[in-house]
Amino acid sequence: MSARDIIEVSKPRIVVVLVITAVTSLLAATRFDSTPDVAWDVTAWQLGFLTLAGALASMGSSALNHYYDKDIDKIMSRTANRPIPAGRLAPNTVLAYGLGISIISVVIAWFTLNPMATAMIALGIFFYVVIYTAWLKRSNASNIVIGGFAGSAASMAGWATTTGSVDLLGFLVGWLVFMWTPPHFWCLAIKAREEYASVRVPMLPVLIGNQRTASYILVNTAILLPFSISLYFFGLGLLYTAVAAVSGSLMLIYHYKLTKNPTPEFAWKAYKVTAPYLVVIFVAVALDALYYFRF
Repeated sequence: MSARDIIEVSKPRIVVVLVITAVTSLLAATRFDSTPDVAWDVTAWQLGFLTLAGALASMGSSALNHYYDKDIDKIMSRTANRPIPAGRLAPNTVLAYGLGISIISVVIAWFTLNPMATAMIALGIFFYVVIYTAWLKRSNASNIVIGGFAGSAASMAGWATTTGSVDLLGFLVGWLVFMWTPPHFWCLAIKAREEYASVRVPMLPVLIGNQRTASYILVNTAILLPFSISLYFFGLGLLYTAVAAVSGSLMLIYHYKLTKNPTPEFAWKAYKVTAPYLVVIFVAVALDALYYFRF
């Protein structure tokens, strides 16, 4: 067992994205809390323990995902070299690690944050491990659609850390993750369609083909773009709105091109080009609170 393998089952890139999502939501909510004229008024305690609890929750959930998918991971070439199927980590070791730090993350949140933030962290773990990984991934084409709420919960945990609740705007900001996840992940699913088919995982391209999936991706992105811009009318400012318009339009352009060229190669390109959207949009949400302008 090596530290590198433990890090790999923790999916560090997902950890970084979700922690950024949570922390930027924490900062953004300062514009809408009890002292709205003081942006980014957070304590090191809030920032540090949200980061710690959120990172541990993501790491634990990812490890449990590795454990549950060990049987199909060894079949797909994309995942065959992961630590469990490659024999570098024992399944029970990963199970114990995932369960342990998932529980620790919720305990830390309970004693350092507030009940609503804790509930959102726990809900995020539950959605990713139980709803997505154990239930929907292998049984329903809506797997990644519903499972995307796990990422939304990270944003809502950050918002609740500041405000103690998840109000309408906090929910809508978190909903950005939910709406971005399916079209983004379906691009990867087109790239890995044959492998998903080989293990009978009903990802959308396996069931309806690349062309129709590309159309679904375009429709989802065409809904995401106006939704993201509409958050201006719920209180966000011009800086966020401008970034949402530009970054969302870029996604829409690439996903339109995908409908004209629904190949695994172009889907992979679209996946990589649109991957930074979530970080960009949430950094914009946070900066918008600091540099707040409206008509």
